[in-house]
Amino acid sequence: MNEIEVGEFLLSLSLVFALTYSVGYFLSKFKIPSILAALFVGIALSYTQFSPFIHSVYAFESTFSFLSNLGVLFLLFYIGLQIELGEMKKSSSDIVWLTILNTSIPFFLGVIAMLLYGYDWAIALVIGMTRMPTAEAVIVPILDEFNMIKTRIGTFIIGAGVLDDIVEVLLVGIVSIWIGSKSGESHGGIVGLLVGIFSFAIISWVFYKLMPRIMKKYEPANLSSLMIFSLIILFGFGGFGEYVELGMVVGAIVAGVIMRPLFEKEEKKGELLSTQTQTLSYGFFGVIFFFWVGFNADMAGFLQEPLLAIVLFLAGTAGKLLGVFLMVPMKKINFKEAVIIGTGLNARLTTEIIVAQLLYAAAIIDLKLFTALVAASAFSTIIVPLAFSFMIRFWGDEVYNAK
Repeated sequence: MNEIEVGEFLLSLSLVFALTYSVGYFLSKFKIPSILAALFVGIALSYTQFSPFIHSVYAFESTFSFLSNLGVLFLLFYIGLQIELGEMKKSSSDIVWLTILNTSIPFFLGVIAMLLYGYDWAIALVIGMTRMPTAEAVIVPILDEFNMIKTRIGTFIIGAGVLDDIVEVLLVGIVSIWIGSKSGESHGGIVGLLVGIFSFAIISWVFYKLMPRIMKKYEPANLSSLMIFSLIILFGFGGFGEYVELGMVVGAIVAGVIMRPLFEKEEKKGELLSTQTQTLSYGFFGVIFFFWVGFNADMAGFLQEPLLAIVLFLAGTAGKLLGVFLMVPMKKINFKEAVIIGTGLNARLTTEIIVAQLLYAAAIIDLKLFTALVAASAFSTIIVPLAFSFMIRFWGDEVYNAK
């Protein structure tokens, strides 16, 4: 960017933050998380002249996208710092069951919907898989604003969200391999994906076990050193997660979990840096992330293919809720917890859009289905966080201390 473009970009940021602050102040009066203000600002600005202005300069668009990705890293790193592995291990079998139920049922409903619309089995199976993943990056910050990360609801959503990130990896991998088989190009294969996941898990476990010993010998001398070391771990695991196609979301959460014992050991320095990380995450990067999500939510797609988009949305929503509700008769959660968890796990963001773009670019799906997939994802991106916030707002006290 030249000097004029830098000035224009900074003024754009100023506008985004000014509107977010104003809308956030209004939302706070209704006890709605202020971070959602950035989402609404993004949606509103996407229908003004601000949209062609941003898209007209590649540097603006790429910089917003880059800052949004950093937002995901810092938000999820901070969440990782709040996770107590011991508490999560106590619910590990329940989390596995929840993940199986809340991914398999949306998958079957999505497949059935596509078959009823006349699509063949291959496309129906892939589109069914797009109903499975959860975008925990959207929901977990809202949990944190309500101080519910360490509750049973928080444990289930984070645990199931991280596990079904593996589903996302396999989904994109399967689609890439399928497209590769049609075009004659190689994409590494399922074996490569599994090796990457296994390597990431081993290295994460080694770092988690060895970190206390390493830091006992090479303890950070001051707050700046501790921050630099934290950034090494964050960017290292975020980048490694992307490299093995597991995603930077998992990498950021794992980085936070790895650094938690060190932050606890450092006491005052750790507490201060944790607070600074939270401030930076929610006060800057989180605003950019939610703004960019809203700014790219193409709601116009509903007007083009409303029925198919609604069917895809309902297949995912009903499947997620039904999957979680099956945990109620198993005595794992109560009804209100099931509604909140099911709604939270229905958050969407990028995976289904990535898959849709891959399939459409390869001429495997038609424009009608592509538009409906994007529209359903956009609708979920807007509706789910708002509904989730209202549910916690009204039921939070009842479920906060549930055992």
